[in-house]
Amino acid sequence: QGQLVESGGGLVQAGGSLKLSCAASKSIFSITAMGWYRQAPGKQRELVATITRGGSTNYADSVKGRFTISRDGAKNTVYLQMNSLKPEDTAVYYCNVRSSPWLGHEHDAWGQGTQVTVSS
Repeated sequence: QGQLVESGGGLVQAGGSLKLSCAASKSIFSITAMGWYRQAPGKQRELVATITRGGSTNYADSVKGRFTISRDGAKNTVYLQMNSLKPEDTAVYYCNVRSSPWLGHEHDAWGQGTQVTVSS
């Protein structure tokens, strides 16, 4: 349906783990970065983790040391391994793919979101 297909969300107890996957359509080219964002009810969407084409990663302070972002360039797929989950991690997680078809131009594609619920 969309350019990005997410999977891996679900319900897990605090301290548990989940792994999210996001596969980008081949129609997206010149990808410069991929990442994960999340939005809890009543809150703004926030950055969780990003990874650049060159492999540099960036994490929100709240998930640093617990989450790991990775990418499979051949499959145009980005992953988010989430360990030691906390109830405050509960949110809809959105995949993001940034591309730059030409110099000075950036485009963001977004997944439909996958629900992650962490029970206490």
